[in-house]
Amino acid sequence: MDQKTAKLEWLEDPRVFAVNRLAAHSDHCYYETEAEALREIMRLRQSLNGTWRFSYAENPGERNEHFYESDFNLDSFGTIEVPGHMELQGYGGCQYINTMYPWDGLADIRPPHVDWQNNPVGSYLREFELEEPLKGKRLFLSFQGVETAFYVWLNGTFIGYSEDSFTPSEFEITDAVRPGSNRLAVEVYKRSSASWIEDQDFFRFSGIFRDVYLYATPECHVEDLFIHGDVSDDYRDGLFRGELTLTGEIKGSIRAVLKDKAGETVASWEPIPAKKVVEFTACISNVHLWSGEDPYRYELTIILYDEQGNVKEIVPQKVGFRRFEMKDRLMCLNGKRIVFRGINRHEFNVRRGRSITEEDMMWDIRFMKRHNINAVRTCHYPDQSLWYELCDEYGIYLIDEANLESHGSWQKMGACEPSWNVPGSLPEWKDCVVDRAKSVLERDKNHPSVLIWSCGNESYAGKDILAMSEFFKERDPSRLVHYEGVFWNREFDRTSDMESRMYAKPFEVEEYLNTDPKKPFILCEYMHAMGNSLGGMKKYTDLEDRYEMYQGGFIWDYIDQSLMKKDAYGKEHMTYGGDFGDRPTDYSFCGNGIAYADRTISPKAQEVKYLYQDIRLIPDSKGVSIENRRLFTDTSDLEFVYSVLKDGEPVYQKSFDASVKPLDTRYEAVTVPDFTEPGEYVCQVSALLKNDTLWADSGYETAFGEAVSVIEGQQEKCCGQPLKIIHGDVNLGVMGDGFRILFSKQEGGIVSLVYDGKEWVGRPMMPVYWRATTDNDKGNKFSVASSVWYGAGRFPCYENCAVEEKEGSIKVTYTYELSTVPKASTEVTYEVDGRGTIHVRAVFRGQKGLPELPAFGMRLITPEAAKKFTWYGRGPEENYCDRNEGARLGIYEDTPDNNLSRYLVPQECGNRTGVRWLKVSDMEGHSISFSAAGQAFDASVLPYTAEELEAATHREELLSPRYTVVNIFGAMRGIGGDDSWGAPVHREYCISGEEELVTEFIIERKS
Repeated sequence: MDQKTAKLEWLEDPRVFAVNRLAAHSDHCYYETEAEALREIMRLRQSLNGTWRFSYAENPGERNEHFYESDFNLDSFGTIEVPGHMELQGYGGCQYINTMYPWDGLADIRPPHVDWQNNPVGSYLREFELEEPLKGKRLFLSFQGVETAFYVWLNGTFIGYSEDSFTPSEFEITDAVRPGSNRLAVEVYKRSSASWIEDQDFFRFSGIFRDVYLYATPECHVEDLFIHGDVSDDYRDGLFRGELTLTGEIKGSIRAVLKDKAGETVASWEPIPAKKVVEFTACISNVHLWSGEDPYRYELTIILYDEQGNVKEIVPQKVGFRRFEMKDRLMCLNGKRIVFRGINRHEFNVRRGRSITEEDMMWDIRFMKRHNINAVRTCHYPDQSLWYELCDEYGIYLIDEANLESHGSWQKMGACEPSWNVPGSLPEWKDCVVDRAKSVLERDKNHPSVLIWSCGNESYAGKDILAMSEFFKERDPSRLVHYEGVFWNREFDRTSDMESRMYAKPFEVEEYLNTDPKKPFILCEYMHAMGNSLGGMKKYTDLEDRYEMYQGGFIWDYIDQSLMKKDAYGKEHMTYGGDFGDRPTDYSFCGNGIAYADRTISPKAQEVKYLYQDIRLIPDSKGVSIENRRLFTDTSDLEFVYSVLKDGEPVYQKSFDASVKPLDTRYEAVTVPDFTEPGEYVCQVSALLKNDTLWADSGYETAFGEAVSVIEGQQEKCCGQPLKIIHGDVNLGVMGDGFRILFSKQEGGIVSLVYDGKEWVGRPMMPVYWRATTDNDKGNKFSVASSVWYGAGRFPCYENCAVEEKEGSIKVTYTYELSTVPKASTEVTYEVDGRGTIHVRAVFRGQKGLPELPAFGMRLITPEAAKKFTWYGRGPEENYCDRNEGARLGIYEDTPDNNLSRYLVPQECGNRTGVRWLKVSDMEGHSISFSAAGQAFDASVLPYTAEELEAATHREELLSPRYTVVNIFGAMRGIGGDDSWGAPVHREYCISGEEELVTEFIIERKS
């Protein structure tokens, strides 16, 4: 659409989405000389990033309407940094929202209208002088990302208008630029008709949040480049085809050369006459294929010459040869069935929002490779161009998603109600959504990492989205097309090449796969990682081996969307929806990452790394079975280390090499000593990188496996030592060499435990039935159904105390009737011997009809904060009965404060399963130990009680640690994670309130 005057009504017209905007094209680089190309210096590009003059208005009526005029006075303008969001620089307010529209309940509007009273406007101004290399050439202005709609003027001349926040908007400005100083004016609107189809689950920002730059082109220029790196049917030879579109003065000639990584020429084309469309083809024998495991790329160089043979433009382009196809109802890469061990990734930075940096992206790509994540879905918009280059280089498979989501127009409070859904089959919306498909495809089409185009997210279905799919397939048959929304309307099932669902339970996935389906299955979102979550993930990853047509899934999601904010005292803290006075909001629903918002690693990542590992190691006492689940590469890049631990301590280690072919399994025998001493033996095998890679140094562990065995022996007999017992009116004192214990008849438990002069009891040791509610507990209403257990532990009802004296020992038994749970009772027995060792046995006697318990165990609160704790059990990170596949047995050390996981809302955290012994130490070096009496237990050591965590909505609400809370659990409920709004914890990880539960352990002093 060609237009010379800006019109405000475009904001409400879905048919107007690009005025004077250039057609989308590939994101290739180009240079004028060989020297520039070698140094990768684009002298024809001039950055406009930096400090701009800026004015903010709450709505269009309050804006500086004529600010773009050349003589406009800027005295009233402030400043803003570009790229960046307005809201994070003091202009307007932050708002997080999931599915409903930001104006829900505030403005009575329907698509395509906007609320004119609440539509913030940012007026940007930047003065610039054209740099020398750009002078005398055709000039263009590129905006890589602007939310949500914007108008552009240069030197008072209207340049253009654009929507689509997440793909480039470019305009020719050759005739508008003048010598000397130029004034660029950009007017950005937060709301437009486009806002109805950009209803993603994220913070709602606005502004110029990606790079802005000028660029010039040589007289003859490769405007667009489409590289086809296909493969022959036997996957041996590369079928190269390059399509070039030239602009400018099309004259002279073109030549090209294709080289491998070693610099050897594998194909070349002699100069041919330049014309508007040029095509190069070649067959590359025995081509080296690109894959995520081996991201090999060739280097194509295209050179444009003028009529005298002078170089006018050089275009370098890396080329990955690979074939992605549907074969016998399976998605196959280079002929092999692929499994996506994937994750959804929002672009996010704790301080910069979606205006992320190269440093952020480098951290992300390395994190993913280190955690065996092989695929990313760009939820729910195209990312910055650099991300695709990194995925090409490092080896990450991409579902590249168009910028489309209209969730709030068809799903209300979880119910499907598409009466006014957009875009649907509405003709006035068709062109704008197909344009979004064009924008992402044309920019990203040369990236081998992009395997699948996605039509967007959660926008129901209809003819318009079907048209997007048809465009993808027609323009690029080398890739498949994804769209989950057809699940809600099967009339448009042909939109998607694969069956894609969100948060289907494992049994629902199996139901589909057992019906001889036509399409392979992926979970475009699964394992909702909100707060303490990701329990039961193994149930999904196990499907890989059992069903060929199950081809993996994408965890929701990668990183918490949390913004750093300073309180009234200048101290920074993490925030979420609602912390900015934003209403409506979805509060902490933005905290779903396996990485915290500040790019530190959440404990949940431990499970992902293990379940996604592509080398499966199953050791025994004589060696290890190595299953190579890679599709294309053997294991010669790895060093294997076989270790044996005895009771947690290393007693043997041996390294070896093993080259196991792709998709093959081999048993590798290891000469291991014949251990005969009694104890628990753990055989562990690790796979370590032999050499440095782009994403990790040599020695980095990529996979592990372990097996446990026990050699029984005779237990040491306790040598009798005298006990001194004092029967007081209120307390029963038990004393011996170096210890003193007080049992209270009044308070119903141990009120004092002194070892070697150190008091360890700050509050009476008591049974515990509650854990701080997790986000998943809230979502599935478990905390409502089982709230009686909060009162049972919070308000204990002590009944009686029985004492039994024996030779060399004493047994004290307490009985508790549970105040909020009629007929249920708990009996706790303490048996003390002459060494001061206490054998604790707590028995909960369930009753029919009682709700499930969150946990059952005993709690000790120390008088002061402990320094550290050490344990022999599963670790190193927190783990639960339904999330401990990635944990391994060993002896670990941590601090109570560090053990408090940094979930956005304080909740249950810090648990360890399979604990054999736990030692807690104070600042002076005194220690107390808790050891398993037969069955290993769960344990946590934290600076807060479950009740304190329950009451806090933010971490900073918790007081400075004053004591340490030691929890020993005989039963701890799983945390779940199929979703966070109703999915229950899987049955086998729940705790029945109708059965007997036992927590048993031994307390003793440690030096």
